[in-house]
Amino acid sequence: MMPYAPGIVVRRGNLVFLSGVTAAPVYHHHPHREEDFDLPGTMREQAVLCMENLKKTLEAAGATFADLVSATRFLTDVNEQDDLNRVWAAYLAGHLPTTTTVEVSRLATHPRCKIEISAIAVTETS
Repeated sequence: MMPYAPGIVVRRGNLVFLSGVTAAPVYHHHPHREEDFDLPGTMREQAVLCMENLKKTLEAAGATFADLVSATRFLTDVNEQDDLNRVWAAYLAGHLPTTTTVEVSRLATHPRCKIEISAIAVTETS
């Protein structure tokens, strides 16, 4: 049993490309302000916030998690991947997009961020 799809063929629809989201608010200050990054310390808590941000971004594009076809997940500690996977599975409710997970030394958003997810969704042709 695989936790992701090894490949997906898209034959029609509108592509939606989502920039990487973290546990921080999607709309935060630039240049960054410390108060925007008062984040919880655990992967599980940050994964929930990240998935909520991903959900909001998908909804703004007229999409849902069921429309995801691909996601790249950047973690600062791959040993915390199981915590992310549990949250990921709860939000995706059986849907399996293609997924790549990469460990990075730091995310550009802020040193407190443990996870960033960029994604591609396909919505129905309007």
